[in-house]
Amino acid sequence: MKKVRMNVNGRVQGVGFRYMTKLVADKIGIRGTVKNEEDGSVTIEAIGESEKMTRFIQKIKDSPSPSGRVTQFTMTDDPTIKERKSFDVVY
Repeated sequence: MKKVRMNVNGRVQGVGFRYMTKLVADKIGIRGTVKNEEDGSVTIEAIGESEKMTRFIQKIKDSPSPSGRVTQFTMTDDPTIKERKSFDVVY
């Protein structure tokens, strides 16, 4: 099981990015969270099998929201991410 923390910048707030990220995660079978940050970025904690994670990461880089645009993407493996049973939007 892979656990990663992603931070994305660009046009990622106010365009349905978190909601669409949840839809993509649910469809692929990824668990975790997505939340807006005060600096205008979005942070995603994702847990899933390696093959599913690869697909999810590519969807995030391409922006799951049709009106969003990712201009900067960082990702780190983070084994400390808390296990979850679903993927949730965090406020």
